[in-house]
Amino acid sequence: MTATNPAAPPHEAPNETPHDTATHAAPRRRSVATDLALIATFAALIAVCAIIPGISLGPASITLQTLAVLLSGAVLGANRGLLAVLLYMAVGAAGLPIFSGGSAGLAPFAGPTIGYLVSFPLAAWLTGFIVERLPRRKIATSVPLIFLAGLIANLVFVHLLGPLGLAWRADMTIGAAFLFDLSFWPGDLIKTLLVAIIATAVHRAFPALLPSRR
Repeated sequence: MTATNPAAPPHEAPNETPHDTATHAAPRRRSVATDLALIATFAALIAVCAIIPGISLGPASITLQTLAVLLSGAVLGANRGLLAVLLYMAVGAAGLPIFSGGSAGLAPFAGPTIGYLVSFPLAAWLTGFIVERLPRRKIATSVPLIFLAGLIANLVFVHLLGPLGLAWRADMTIGAAFLFDLSFWPGDLIKTLLVAIIATAVHRAFPALLPSRR
């Protein structure tokens, strides 16, 4: 029989000390704060690019808005890029004049550009989803791959939902709406290339900003 010491404290599983808990919690708090700051910053960037005077083509205008939307996804990733665009749209819908042409409120969501507005958060998400899974170590491969990601997002969402919105709200036929949308392609190709160049530079300067995923 083994003698026991009644004064000895009962055996307990080791627990984290308050110092350890604080150490683990601090990076999480900083990460959330950083994410919120980045989301707000890119929402502001989208707003600035939207209100800069563009080239009016009638029911819609050529602006830098698409550049900022795709850049949000390419730099922040799918989820934060999506949230940045949604924050921008929520603030505009609440009444701040940050939509294209300085418009605000819910009217733009009932106008001819509704398809483009709806496509923006989806395009940011898809761009980020693809970029998160790309190799980004070499400029020679990063730039064309991110360009391709933005091009896919444009094709799948922006230049599909945009013309459909025009056909619905601008009294256009489907064919006329897609023909009209072709006028945006030259500028969007240039903007998508700029997105790829800027995003590559940001990833090289801050490699931990956007983790790689499989």
